[in-house]
Amino acid sequence: MANAHGSPETGRVLGLDFGKKRTGVAMTDPTRTVVQPHEAVPKANSSDGLASIAALVASFEVTRIVVGLPMGLEGAESPQAARSRSFAARLAQHVDVPIELHDERFTSRMADRTVVETGSGASRDSLAASHLLESWIGRQDA
Repeated sequence: MANAHGSPETGRVLGLDFGKKRTGVAMTDPTRTVVQPHEAVPKANSSDGLASIAALVASFEVTRIVVGLPMGLEGAESPQAARSRSFAARLAQHVDVPIELHDERFTSRMADRTVVETGSGASRDSLAASHLLESWIGRQDA
């Protein structure tokens, strides 16, 4: 991964699997190698939810946020995509780091499989956010 100046980008990336009731949260380590789920944020699009995310960004020195963009099987945006875009725009008013949207197809299904295979105690939403970030990292390395 390199920035516009050709030097490698580092710093924690926060992944958000946006949902109306709760939003899954995952974060990379500073080298962007390891992804770990965190506690989901209830009602992330509310003032309290946005403040909670902004606090995570500040306390973990997050340098980028990736918000899941719901896509249909054919690759077109699903009806939920407009809500994710709106949430990302609102979040941008509360944080001073770049926010990008990334295809979140199959992340919930992968989260379900992770629970079955590993017995993880992390929330399904935050496991989906973890898979979202892993997909985003893979795309950066490609």
